[in-house]
Amino acid sequence: MGCQSGLSAMSGFTLIEVLVALTIVAVALMASLRAVGALTQGSSELQTRTLAQWSAENRLALIRVQAEFPAVGRRRYDCSQGRLVLICQEDVYATPNTSFRRVEMSVYDGNEGPRVARLVGFATNLP
Repeated sequence: MGCQSGLSAMSGFTLIEVLVALTIVAVALMASLRAVGALTQGSSELQTRTLAQWSAENRLALIRVQAEFPAVGRRRYDCSQGRLVLICQEDVYATPNTSFRRVEMSVYDGNEGPRVARLVGFATNLP
């Protein structure tokens, strides 16, 4: 009988071993949650930049299609995409050739947000 009680006492885990295992699992879960959070934030940022780039490309395409020759100066307007609030800033500069204008499109996240996209194109009044 003494032999059986000695075996059963050695066959389980001690409380310290269980606590160490739980600590390791908790650290691993926290690291994975941080990684998932970073991926989610990166995906949201990518979506914002993509929509902002589309807004800038849309304006430059509109200038080309309508054969518009924009006036020199700065213009700000709302160019939101879906629920995303975007502000477009169009800067038009004269060039040494009077038949061309340089158009810089900057797209900002909301009213006071950072610039999330920038695109440069040219407009012409040539036939």
